[in-house]
Amino acid sequence: MTDFLIKYFVKNYKETGKLSVRTAYGLLASVVGICCNIFLFAIKFAIGMFLHSISVVADSFNNLSDAGSSIISFAGVKMASKPADEEHPFGHGRMEYITALIVAFLIIEVGFTFLKDAIGKIKEPQEMQFQLWTVVVLLLSIGVKLWLSFFNKKIGKTIHSKVMMATATDSMGDAVLTFTTVVSLVVYKVTGVNIDAFVGIGVSLLIMWAGIGIARDTLEPLMGEAVPTEMYQEITSYVEAYDGILGTHDLIVHNYGPGRSMASVHAEVSNSVDIEVSHEIIDKIERDILKDLGLFLVIHMDPIETNNEQLEKIKQQVQDVVHELNLAFSIHDFRMVVGEKQINLIFDLVVPLSCSKEAKKEICQILRKKMHEIDERYQCVIQVENSFVAEEK
Repeated sequence: MTDFLIKYFVKNYKETGKLSVRTAYGLLASVVGICCNIFLFAIKFAIGMFLHSISVVADSFNNLSDAGSSIISFAGVKMASKPADEEHPFGHGRMEYITALIVAFLIIEVGFTFLKDAIGKIKEPQEMQFQLWTVVVLLLSIGVKLWLSFFNKKIGKTIHSKVMMATATDSMGDAVLTFTTVVSLVVYKVTGVNIDAFVGIGVSLLIMWAGIGIARDTLEPLMGEAVPTEMYQEITSYVEAYDGILGTHDLIVHNYGPGRSMASVHAEVSNSVDIEVSHEIIDKIERDILKDLGLFLVIHMDPIETNNEQLEKIKQQVQDVVHELNLAFSIHDFRMVVGEKQINLIFDLVVPLSCSKEAKKEICQILRKKMHEIDERYQCVIQVENSFVAEEK
């Protein structure tokens, strides 16, 4: 079913790198979500009113909020697809995050409202009614929500959308919530004990927790995330594959919405190569990566010495000591100034953001000491920098 909908409604569905195709995926997910959730709301609301069940009614309004969320997501995807203009040179892609944040707050509000209702039911219990066909309908609802979860998860993975992945998680949570509602009805039928209000509290809390989770996932790209390891490897490998590029460092990526990013990176080139030749290579990389990866990349050219055997030997010594301290550390922009009685080793040391100020100071002291033990003439001039790449968890 999922493959059929994608192939039928998304033109050129395999070309997920294109903004138009990505937008089509988002619109499809929103429309499917609207239709399924309105259908589920109508059925559950009718059943809940008939049974006088706050947990069923709460679950139905959760589906209505999901439908409203899908409508907001639909509007967000449409607004996010607007092209760049004078006021927004990088487009309107972040509207997708903003609308997802609105959706998260709506979900939290629905959960809080029914939490109050459930508490009221504990104070003034209402009698429930059990009908087998209502359980069958609720089980059908679980099936629909499970399918919606897998549907959104597949689209989320296909277009690398955190919003769709969050929606998939929310749908899976809804399936669990409806299952708990079925359990409360069965318990009432078998034992005569009305646990509906207590289940309603659990349902409400889980709804709010789902909303908080979506808000958290949406705020991360809005506030600015570290470069994912996979993206770091993809970009640096792409740049370093070109002849004349000896290495890269200081990669920074700015997210302007799903599929809309710009980045900057330092590329090392030999100082023995004519600057115009190196500049031509840099220009070609910037053009090619925009075409192949859809990434607007600005490359800063760093000329380095390649014909100085002494420099290469000492640089390797520093790298070996650095890796002994921590494999996550790295150095770049290595220079050497040779004097009569000392040799200044000037370089940047890159450490993870988790390193404290005190740890950085201690690392530099250890590094200076170890290099001085190798050769008393070595004096390290170290500039400590933080890595912008996400740390492995």
